[in-house]
Amino acid sequence: MVAGTPPDFAVGIIGAGFAGIIAAMQLQKQGRNNFIIFERADQVGGTWRDNTYPGCACDVPSHVYSIAAAPNPSWSRMFSPQPEILAYMQAVVRDNGLEGKIRYGADIVHAEFEESHGNWKLTDRQGRSVTVKAVIAALGPLNRPKWPDIPGIEAFHGKAFHTSRWDHACDLTGKNVAVIGTGASAIQVVPAIAPMVDRLTVFQRTAAWVSNRNDHPISQPQQRRYKRFPILQRLMRTIIYWVMEIRGRLFIGNRFLHRLEQRACLRKLEKEVQNPEIRRKLTPAYTLGCKRILQSDDYLPTFNRPNVTLVTDSIAEITQTGIRTADGAEFPVDVIIFSTGFEAAEIKTDATITGLDGREIFAEWAQTGMEAYKGTTFSGYPNFTYVLGPNTGLGHSSVLHIMESQMPYILQYLDALGQAGPNGYLDVKPEVQKAHNAALQAQFKGTVWESGCKSWYVNSQGKNTTLFPRLTREFRKQLAHFDASNYRRVE
Repeated sequence: MVAGTPPDFAVGIIGAGFAGIIAAMQLQKQGRNNFIIFERADQVGGTWRDNTYPGCACDVPSHVYSIAAAPNPSWSRMFSPQPEILAYMQAVVRDNGLEGKIRYGADIVHAEFEESHGNWKLTDRQGRSVTVKAVIAALGPLNRPKWPDIPGIEAFHGKAFHTSRWDHACDLTGKNVAVIGTGASAIQVVPAIAPMVDRLTVFQRTAAWVSNRNDHPISQPQQRRYKRFPILQRLMRTIIYWVMEIRGRLFIGNRFLHRLEQRACLRKLEKEVQNPEIRRKLTPAYTLGCKRILQSDDYLPTFNRPNVTLVTDSIAEITQTGIRTADGAEFPVDVIIFSTGFEAAEIKTDATITGLDGREIFAEWAQTGMEAYKGTTFSGYPNFTYVLGPNTGLGHSSVLHIMESQMPYILQYLDALGQAGPNGYLDVKPEVQKAHNAALQAQFKGTVWESGCKSWYVNSQGKNTTLFPRLTREFRKQLAHFDASNYRRVE
């Protein structure tokens, strides 16, 4: 290719989950229709396509876990179940005419910036290549299952699978089942499968703080009112958003709200778990909020069932027939379910993203930890943006709000890129990115996330690469204006 050859597309979006769909809708709204979406699977949905375990549902209220420009008046519950969320995403794609923009079965494994003409060459696992002027990565943080480092995993003769790779051919009815892990997926899986199995053994490493979910059906008359008077649903969305935003202050230093939440969680535990010994095992020993606060109305009462056992001794090994704990106890099981979360703070992948001077971003992050400028652009990787990138996660609200806050910034970035000429590019200045991240990491001081616990928010070097350490309104304010002086423009 010679310099000046136009790319195949102006923008390439990698991923067709919520982030990719939101990006595409915003591009369309601006009249930027020369884009393509690469999706590794055969349908849209991201994490809501991949996670199909029993009880799978959103842990954020439906009214705020939806796209602002595409309200859904037909949510059946306050917290939507997985099939409804996936159906909603499919409907948004269909209603916005995005289906023809998606290339399925296109797992992008190599992205290389070609400096001479300011384009990215994207190559999928089949070896097919496409050039784009700009990339919007919409990969999502919760799509790489984390497997525990337990000796003997390969030796087990029964069925074993991760919650995000649920084996629907495996009938759990009447089986002796083990669930390893007690995080956000486990608190949904455990109560869903407990009534069908003969015995359920839950292996807990760390007790979780569990708060009330307050889930309930949304009546059909209410759904009809939302459909007829959309302003009512917008009002409900606004109210929920601000309640969550106020609650978010407990994470960043508001001691009154923190004490209030902690007392509510302890009262819930006292009320819902009958056995004092089990209650003791389920009582967290770390600061509330340092790990993710879980929401459930039925998880804790599940431990009152006679067929459910909670084990807190560490696992020594997995044997051919079950699990052996450090105290020598044997637990024969037919099925092991790993509810051990995702690789969020660090990315382990065979994909490569190569920027200026042969730099490769995943290799760099392995040394420095993931970081970006405002969670969106990366020094040394021009014309490359990321929706829900490093330090954009939340402990209190909907990440869809973060995605929608990033897109105006990305659109301004694309406007500025358009002024750089056909072979030009924009690269955030390294000193700007460095200063931004130094200030961001300093903001964790005084928050619950720096209270000493070990969580998936933090990488192996002890750096929080996952969360934004303030409220969502501050994030939106930070990304409202694009300052071209923070970028090096090459024409």
